[in-house]
Parts: sequence; structure tokens; C-alpha cells
Amino acid sequence: MLRQLIFAAALATALTAQPAVAADGVRNVVLVHGAWADGSSWAKVIPLLEKAGLNAVAVQNPLTSFEDDMAATKRAIALQDGPVILVGHSWGGVVITEAGADPKVAGLVYVAAFAPEVGVPVGELGKDFPPPPGLAEVRPDAAGYLTLTTKGVMEFFAPDLPMAQQKLIAATQGQTNSSVFGARVTNAAWKTKPSWYVVAANDKMIQPDLERQFAKTIKATTITLPSSHVAMLSHPADVAKLIIEAARAARLP
Repeated sequence: MLRQLIFAAALATALTAQPAVAADGVRNVVLVHGAWADGSSWAKVIPLLEKAGLNAVAVQNPLTSFEDDMAATKRAIALQDGPVILVGHSWGGVVITEAGADPKVAGLVYVAAFAPEVGVPVGELGKDFPPPPGLAEVRPDAAGYLTLTTKGVMEFFAPDLPMAQQKLIAATQGQTNSSVFGARVTNAAWKTKPSWYVVAANDKMIQPDLERQFAKTIKATTITLPSSHVAMLSHPADVAKLIIEAARAARLP
């Protein structure tokens, strides 16, 4: 109960503190979740974006293939009535790197996310770094889908969340087709669109140094948070603030 009260008070403060987006800024935000997750990954960020005057929509990636996740994201972009800030967490960074070529996308925000170069398989992006410990808790099934163990969620994916939230993530995670780790983008939208990046300094699913490398390569405006892989759940106010800054700064050509 005490944790719930503390979180409620913090959320109320954050809602009050978020600056409104200027009238000439981007007003639509499309949020793309990662592997072993769903659209509720953004449940704490969406109210903060809405308080700032933004229209926020979370994509429900099927996680069945790169192409299927791309299609879901493109549908969400198409439904927006103006320019879009496209936000991706983890695997979602691969999706927004490709989908960001859409002419409605004005900017990209990566949250502890992959930001690949054209033609590089996702599974090779971290080859120059030690394997993150969370990957040892990934379990395949006979159909080629991957699940993260409850231990993996609690110790590596979201260790800085309350236990009840960890268990909820484990129970609602989207099974992820192993084929996504062979995906290669044919377009790197960060080359032509302004980008922002959240580095999760305590990430155990993607190496933080790899995240820093991505941020540097794409020349992103970058913040670093003392967060696990799920920075948008453990530090929602900071993540929302960066998205709001992107919405205020980005413009279509």
C-alpha cells in the first residue's frame, strides 16, 4: 500500500510538471514496444504525454515477424492526423528505424533500443560486447517462439520494479518469434530524421555500452537513466519528458 501511495503521489507531481507542447510542435506520438512485452509497456508514459497535450497511441506488435510488427506500426502511423514522433523500446527500435521512413514521421525516440545500420542482422548488433545476462533466461518452444522466464523478468528485465509489476510483465509478455533476431532493416530513418535516445545504465538485456554506441552513431540527443531495461516503467517522467522535448523540436521537412 505504501508503494502504491508513493507512486500515486509521484505520478501526480509528474503530471503537473510536464510542459505543454507548443502549438506548432508535433502532436502525435506512436509508441512501439519490444520483445516479451505488449502495449502496456507505455502505461505510465501515456498519461504524461496526454497531460502535455499530445495524442499518444501504443502499437500492439504481434511479435510474429519483423514484417508483421512493421505492418502494425505502419497502420498506427497511418491513423494519425498529422506529423508523428515514433518511439521504440528495445526490439521496437528496429521497427522504428525502418518505419521511420514514413513521410509523416518527424522524429525518432529510442528507449534502451536497438538502432541498427542497414543490412546488419539484429542478432549481430551486440557481437562486440559480452552477452547480456538476461539472454540466458530466454526459452524457445517447438514452434520457434521465445519466452523470458519469470526469473529473467525479475532479475534482468525489470529488477527495479515492484514484485507485483514484475509478475504482471512475466504473465502478459508476448511470445517473440526467434526470426526477429535475423531481421535486417533496408532503411535507417535515423540518417535523415532527428533522433533522441534513452540509455538505461543498469540494463541487463541490452548492454548499456551498446546503447551508448547506438546513441553516438545516430547523433541522438541523449539522456542516461539509472534504470533497468524498462526505463519507461521505472522512470516514466524522465522518458515522457524526452518524448515531449522531441515533439516540441521536431518538424517535417
